[in-house]
Amino acid sequence: MNKRWLALGTVLILIAIGVFFWLRQAPPPLPPPVAVVSPPAVAPPPAMAPAAPAISHPVQLPPGMTELPPLAQSDDFVKERFAELLGAKAVKTQLLLENFVRRVVATVDNLARPLAPPTKWPIRTAPGRFTIETGTDGSVIAAANAARYAPFVALVEAVDSGRAVALYRRLYPLFQGAYEGLGYPGKYFNDRLVAVIDLLLDTPEPTGALKVDLPEIRGPLKPTRPWVLYRFSDPALEGLSSGQKILLRAGRENEQRLKSKLAEIRQLIATPKTSR
Repeated sequence: MNKRWLALGTVLILIAIGVFFWLRQAPPPLPPPVAVVSPPAVAPPPAMAPAAPAISHPVQLPPGMTELPPLAQSDDFVKERFAELLGAKAVKTQLLLENFVRRVVATVDNLARPLAPPTKWPIRTAPGRFTIETGTDGSVIAAANAARYAPFVALVEAVDSGRAVALYRRLYPLFQGAYEGLGYPGKYFNDRLVAVIDLLLDTPEPTGALKVDLPEIRGPLKPTRPWVLYRFSDPALEGLSSGQKILLRAGRENEQRLKSKLAEIRQLIATPKTSR
């Protein structure tokens, strides 16, 4: 009996010792998990509206203006308006009305650049061909060449500037849309027009015949219209913009007459300068 209790007591002591060492070596209980709180969702900033054009010469649209057709369907509407301004015959013989608004915008922009491709012009090119005279000092623009431009210059001078600008204001949203579509979002077409007019008004007016020459043509292929390749012999003149060189080729008298009309138009579409 005593031996049995002794054995039982020994077992209990061993169990107690084992529990003691297990508790001593067991890792401490893990802390309760911490809830991860996601940061509040931040709403994306509102989309920025396109910046309004910085305008130097705003166009005043006429009051009570009727709605214009979309640019892509504007040819017939524009044709009717220009027939009222110029007459049906002048419109038929002088203007190219297919995509007229886009043609005007592209040509105005190109007149300040080195090239203004005639395929983009809103007017028909002058009849005949560019002519020269050859003398002892080289080739010069023939005096008779100015006559090619006479019908167009006469048409421009006959147009009432006030009525022309009134029509321009009426159609202005079409011009502005075409200008932005040309690759100038946020730019203002009337500002570009005024800048181009200023450039044309600054065209020099040299006296005497203007010397020209043909660039050297290398290779077996010869141009079929070599007269379109003539350039001014004076580097200063050849370095002018395409619009300025067109005025020079038109002859000094035609240049002066066109400049006079351009000055009238500028006065009507540009914001007057204020003195400070």
